[in-house]
Amino acid sequence: MKELIEYIVKALVDNPDKVNIQEIAGEKSIIYELRVGEGDLGKVIGKEGRTAKAIRTIITAAAMKQGKRTVIEIIE
Repeated sequence: MKELIEYIVKALVDNPDKVNIQEIAGEKSIIYELRVGEGDLGKVIGKEGRTAKAIRTIITAAAMKQGKRTVIEIIE
């Protein structure tokens, strides 16, 4: 799933080489800490948070198939 997040986010930002995703896996949940380059935070969040919500929805659906809960933290 980390690769899926990375693929989506790198397509959205101006500085794809500065995208960094840290995965912290627990027994029943996974936390993804997503860092983007300066100035790219707005592109990942999107207008009214719609882009971030869409990313979270896709990842949540994929994780549910594996019986896991996910949290995505977006940081600049």
